[in-house]
Amino acid sequence: MTASRTRNSVSVGIDTSNYTTSICAVDDSGSIVFEERRVLRVPEGDRGLMQSAALFQHVANLPTQLENLSKALAASRMGTIGVSVAPRSGQGSYMPVFLAGVLAARALATGAGGVLIETNHQAGHIAAGVATSGMPLQDGETFLALHLSGGTTDILSVTKHETDYRTEIVASGLDLHVGQYVDRIGVALGLPFPAGRHLEELAGTWGQKPMPVVPSRVKEGAPSFAGPLTAASRLLATGEPPAAVAASVLRSIAVTVEKMLRHAFDTTGAKKALLVGGVASNRLIRARVESRFGADRGRDAGLYFCDPSYASDNALGVALIAREHGQ
Repeated sequence: MTASRTRNSVSVGIDTSNYTTSICAVDDSGSIVFEERRVLRVPEGDRGLMQSAALFQHVANLPTQLENLSKALAASRMGTIGVSVAPRSGQGSYMPVFLAGVLAARALATGAGGVLIETNHQAGHIAAGVATSGMPLQDGETFLALHLSGGTTDILSVTKHETDYRTEIVASGLDLHVGQYVDRIGVALGLPFPAGRHLEELAGTWGQKPMPVVPSRVKEGAPSFAGPLTAASRLLATGEPPAAVAASVLRSIAVTVEKMLRHAFDTTGAKKALLVGGVASNRLIRARVESRFGADRGRDAGLYFCDPSYASDNALGVALIAREHGQ
């Protein structure tokens, strides 16, 4: 009976971002007992979805996902249900797509007699990164988090606060987000949306050959990608090989990430940085950043990368936050 009761206590996380409908459940030890993600469909040639179109797809996806959750955990007792209600913490952070997850989480909590807790999408990314990166973390310790995605280019000062994460923006993108930069040049290259994985594969075919330069623009830790996008588009228009343009774009992002991290380390005094978000899963960017900091004498700065499987949008972090609330 004891083993059964341990398994019967689960925490559920729901996240409905502008890219993916995600549900995850973890047991008392934090191990995943159910997970399902559905990437939203984007028409060929488009560079994203309107909020209304994304919200509609979430509403269409969630009933089947909730049925699958109920079937998989029929013998389980749902304790705490967590949900992302906004892109990030702070007043004014809002996107309609998260309403789909809120409605589903409230209905699930009511039906299961569970406790509902609210968090945000960015905190979910951070929690998933902490859990999968191997980053050691003391209670109350402050660290940096660099969130690189289609909707966010933030470098944050983060402190674990009770069961959630308290964040303060150190620097944020000035125009395009890094994921938008990747997707726009990817679509221009004829790649499917979202373009991250395909751009990485194309860049990898260029190897170690010399490549044209795409600039990196960072001011006081805050990046700008509008200029680099224009430069990359110009290279493509003048006949540079697509693989060379892809490789140059990823190198420019890696250089930008390095500049952002150095500024944040210098201004905050933090010793650790966690990289999360879909763009952080790019192996070419990661290799470049790690090599640059590895060669940086005198700095004891630990870089930690979220497991690539959980760098993109998911509900694991939300489920883990829910689990801590329930303990």
